[in-house]
Amino acid sequence: MTELGRAATEHAIDVPGAAGTPLTLSWGAATDVGRRRDHNEDSYLVGAPFFVVADGMGGHLAGDRASDAVVSRLDQVATGDFTSRRDIQRALLLATADIERAAGGNALGAGTTVTGVALVASHGQPAALVFNVGDSRTYKIESGALRRVTVDHSVVQEMVDAGLLRAEDAEQHPDSNVITRAVGFGEPPEPDWWTLPLRAGDRYLVCSDGLTKELGDVGIARIAARVPGAQALAERLVGDAVVAGGRDNVTVVVVQVDGAPEDSDVEDTLPRH
Repeated sequence: MTELGRAATEHAIDVPGAAGTPLTLSWGAATDVGRRRDHNEDSYLVGAPFFVVADGMGGHLAGDRASDAVVSRLDQVATGDFTSRRDIQRALLLATADIERAAGGNALGAGTTVTGVALVASHGQPAALVFNVGDSRTYKIESGALRRVTVDHSVVQEMVDAGLLRAEDAEQHPDSNVITRAVGFGEPPEPDWWTLPLRAGDRYLVCSDGLTKELGDVGIARIAARVPGAQALAERLVGDAVVAGGRDNVTVVVVQVDGAPEDSDVEDTLPRH
């Protein structure tokens, strides 16, 4: 497990090309090994421009190294408070090579999910560039409503999309842990991308599946509605997931938009689930 960054409250960021109101964010993170695992294969990175969770897999130590490779490479390409899709792609390609070396003679190979929020800016307007590979998730909380941004790369999600499985039954399906994309395993990374405006009052929640498999979207939404503060919410969600069963490692990153330049013309590409 790798933890990069620390919680921050009302961190002001000047937006290139913007005059006046800065982007002001608060963020927090928490992680737990859970009740059934003997080590934590999750890693996270918090601090502008990246708020990311990675969930490694591949057997003894390989998962640790895979998730570490992703967050470490993203941290290395961060040269300021804002980044770009090109930099993220470059980091994921470098991480893929790192993971191949770390896997060594492991017959199973090694890989990791990765999802999160990257800060980008264009013409003085800041935005959240959400990216995802695998079945870790990023959510947006807007006006108190929780909405999933990412779409799982998993066998059960494909079954749901094909009408063969109800969404509410997916988490309990025997193939719920089988993913169809990852960073690693000798394959080039194929992230999905969404661009969302950053508006005061919004919160973004990034998590490994150790959270979603224990609490589900309804449980996460209920807790988020009652707990203010980024760090407090991250800790509460992780704690409740462990109490609910803790069958897997649990990691949560929360980003809160405290203030942002007004009149954003960034197009909201949030999907309708």
